[in-house]
Amino acid sequence: MSGQEIFVIIIVVLLLFGADKLPEIARGIGKGMRDFRKATDDIKREFEESTSEIRKDFNEVTDSINTQVNDISQDIQKDVNEVADDLQKGVEDFKSDIDKDVNEVKTNLETGADEVRESIDKDVKEVKDNLDANAAETKNTYKRTINEPDDNYYNYTD
Repeated sequence: MSGQEIFVIIIVVLLLFGADKLPEIARGIGKGMRDFRKATDDIKREFEESTSEIRKDFNEVTDSINTQVNDISQDIQKDVNEVADDLQKGVEDFKSDIDKDVNEVKTNLETGADEVRESIDKDVKEVKDNLDANAAETKNTYKRTINEPDDNYYNYTD
């Protein structure tokens, strides 16, 4: 309220009740204000007292839930780390087994290739020796007859 509104209210009260009753009214209003404040303070205090237990219980439950969630989270993280480590170890073992098998196959292929190469070289030499022997034998046993044309008979050049 502004100063003018308060001034108007005081004038109206003076006119209605008179100047001699004004101190009595002020005392009554002051007492009523004190009683009102006391009642509101009592209500606030009772409200805070009654809700303090509820707030305490609520905080305890919240703390308990947070503790349990943290414990569960740590357990899950631990389990995930163990599974990840097991998977990593399994992958590394599998990789080393594959590398070992690949090296073994490579060695076997190289050894087999050398054996095949030696066998082929041996077979080629045998065939060549047989061809050379057959050619020499054929050369010695075949004689051309007079009626048989030679190799250059049909090859004329101008």
